[in-house]
Amino acid sequence: MKVFIRSAACISAQKTFKNDGFLDDITEYVGTRLTIIEPDYKEYFDPKAVRRMSPVVKRGVAAALECLKQADVKMPGAIVTGTAFGCMTDTVTFMNRLVDDNEEMLPPTAFIQSTHNTVAAQVALSLQCHAYNNTFVHKGISFESALLDGVMLLKEQETKNVLVGGTEEMVDVSFKVLTRLGLFKRWPISNLELFKTESKGTIGGEGCAFFLLNDEPSADNLAELTAIKVLYQPQNIAESISSFLADNGLNPADVDLVITGKNGDIKNDAIYQPLISDLFIHNAIANYKHLCGEYPVSSSFALWLAANILKRCEVPEVVYERDSPVDIQKTVLIYNHYQGKYHSLMLVSAI
Repeated sequence: MKVFIRSAACISAQKTFKNDGFLDDITEYVGTRLTIIEPDYKEYFDPKAVRRMSPVVKRGVAAALECLKQADVKMPGAIVTGTAFGCMTDTVTFMNRLVDDNEEMLPPTAFIQSTHNTVAAQVALSLQCHAYNNTFVHKGISFESALLDGVMLLKEQETKNVLVGGTEEMVDVSFKVLTRLGLFKRWPISNLELFKTESKGTIGGEGCAFFLLNDEPSADNLAELTAIKVLYQPQNIAESISSFLADNGLNPADVDLVITGKNGDIKNDAIYQPLISDLFIHNAIANYKHLCGEYPVSSSFALWLAANILKRCEVPEVVYERDSPVDIQKTVLIYNHYQGKYHSLMLVSAI
């Protein structure tokens, strides 16, 4: 049984939400951190409710509702999300109050809303959906784990469609901590110049993307989600990728476009370089993290990108690494790793 991406909605540091264009109006940032371009939430929430919701919850619910709206589906058969850090704004608020109030008379709201499954729960509450609801917190493969769960629900015929999302937010506290740990650069840089310098660190990011998966072939579907695989510290990534493609009846030459998770960090990108210059030497190569920044579920942005490339039969010029555009895309491979430990492969095909 095949699994299809019926619709997709993405809120990111670029104009990706409810925009008829496809990465044709790029926002440039100069610094070490990209910030979300917030949509108008009044279309999805009561203005009074918006003020009480944390940023990641607003983004998650808005993206989920827009995804369902695009597919003309009122109620999903299941809701599955992936996140590594959860609702950081409410977590930091609760921790600050814990200190300020000397661990006494703490209001419980921030604690309740700080849990990792808050976004999935709020989506269900907004829809009055009582179906399967699950959240995966698997660090750099949280989104892929949610996708795998959604695929299994469809293949086990538990439901006809599944709403799958990846959400992550960046707050000042977490950004400072991760910068001290060496994940992010310590001097300003243009995100459009990210891959032109070899240095330590990348640029921080955040984002939210939701996808409606179903098992019904249709010309309205964006793409087919052919296969997913997650790996933890693989010994030989080239062999793992070749094996993954072979399991799906493909070899590297059959892949029209390879989307990598290069992020401008010299150590991070060293893992991709041998693949680009050897295994995929004749393939078109694209990158995406200069547009959305680095965060644990950034692969959700890559899947949104791949699905739109296949549906529109065009590749935005801003994502190309090589000057080798191809006219028609039939198969896209997404390969991403997070901090060299959590590796994932997603194969997406035209319908």
